[in-house]
Amino acid sequence: MTSEFSPLFDLLDARPTPPEILAVGEPTHGEPAFLTYRNDLLAALAGRGFRSVALETGAERARRVDAYVRALADDDLDTVLAEGFSHGWGGHTGNRELVVWLREHNASVAPEERIAFHGFDTPLEVSSAPSPGPYLLAAFDLVGDRIAASRDQIVEWIGGDERWSRSAAVMDPVASPGAGADAVALRAAADDLLTALWVADLPGRAIHAETALWLLRYHAQAAAPIELGLRVTRLLGIRDAWMAQNLINLRGYERRRGPTLLHAHNGHLQRHAASWNPADWKQGDLDLRWNPAGRIVAPVFGDGYVFVAGSLGASAALGLAAPAEGTFEAALEDGLNSAGTGLAAREDGQHGYSPLSAELVADADAIWHLASAGFDGPAEPEIAERIRTIPGVTEFVADEAAGAPPGSHGDRFYFAGVSHRMPFATIVAHDTADFDEKSRLDRPGVFRLNIALGRAEFTRRFGYPPAEAADHWGVVDFARIGVIMPHPAYAVQGWMGVLNPPVSLLPELDDLLDRARRRASGEPG
Repeated sequence: MTSEFSPLFDLLDARPTPPEILAVGEPTHGEPAFLTYRNDLLAALAGRGFRSVALETGAERARRVDAYVRALADDDLDTVLAEGFSHGWGGHTGNRELVVWLREHNASVAPEERIAFHGFDTPLEVSSAPSPGPYLLAAFDLVGDRIAASRDQIVEWIGGDERWSRSAAVMDPVASPGAGADAVALRAAADDLLTALWVADLPGRAIHAETALWLLRYHAQAAAPIELGLRVTRLLGIRDAWMAQNLINLRGYERRRGPTLLHAHNGHLQRHAASWNPADWKQGDLDLRWNPAGRIVAPVFGDGYVFVAGSLGASAALGLAAPAEGTFEAALEDGLNSAGTGLAAREDGQHGYSPLSAELVADADAIWHLASAGFDGPAEPEIAERIRTIPGVTEFVADEAAGAPPGSHGDRFYFAGVSHRMPFATIVAHDTADFDEKSRLDRPGVFRLNIALGRAEFTRRFGYPPAEAADHWGVVDFARIGVIMPHPAYAVQGWMGVLNPPVSLLPELDDLLDRARRRASGEPG
């Protein structure tokens, strides 16, 4: 594993100053391979003195994860993942694997060598922000006897959490409580509580008052009666400024213990201005630019801040096709790169995916590129060749011009025996409107292999008979790549499907195909 990261370690070793923060970015949150890469990198960095990892998840909630992975508190893993991560990040497989690894690693080393877990994000969403109330009351319960305001006064000023947390409180200045007399009084109380926590030698608990204070700043900006673009720009700027402060705070805790691996979207880590045109946010054509956390903290840490931008070529999970020639991504190879000049930004991204640009390439100390994530199995023609060369198998490729049903052009059907009445397997690479759309087969490069399992094998594999398949639709992700699952349309007939079969499943699929072929041809067994 270390050899995989040798180019990166050579880069770090060649710098005049050892890194305090190694900021490794990703161009989107939707590709699982970036989390796997991050986890493997952290395991390698543990041997180089790194003693903390910080993710784009809420700082206050992450304290629960840290207590769990450093065995500072007994807890349940599923509860930690659900309550210790913000923004739903605890549901990602890569984050579960990280928490499990940290717990196991920390149990095997001395307490001073344990890796701490931090979040540096805020509890904000794009169109909403929580109430400062719970954070203020948590701080008050620690040092409330040291400030002038009473608990009852704080509760009265809050006036109910819902008036702060509803979407209108951020999206409509008139509906925001952030500029009222109550909000002004709460900001003074939050400031007093923050000071009292430091005076009482409770800096580790100051995060309650800090969170309340930042939320009140955010709500105050949301109440500003200015045009939408400027107001949203400033709100985004507050979020990143808050993230920057969290980074500075956590490095204050970790500086004596060792460097920090930081992982987040490139847009938060870059040293140049961030921008966003949220056309699909249904708020008009807003061109927003603000200072991201990386631009704020980079001067603070100087050469100790190292930024490695993440880059992605093709992605099965996102349905992202290979980049066009002449783009930055097309010129990169797997692993650590330094991109050239005179290339173009790709234009085939999607919401949340940010392609490389000349500005980002010039900004980053290096680029880590994943050329083809998730497409680790044979392509559709190779799977088709694998099936049609089985002795006794006939392939039929639907052609609408030759009388095939509408919408079936290019579908592959595989028959065995003499009747050819029903196929035992099919391959499809497109959705059928109002019938078979759950697999999102219109994503570039995505196809589905379907196999007739029969009632007995279907029941054995999935734990319920085909007739009950629809009762279990709520727990099936039909768009997931590389997983055997019930067919989204023909499960009731005992069919299964798998999108882009990975190499690891090929032996099992060969066996299932052989069983289906023998049933279709009337052979015993």
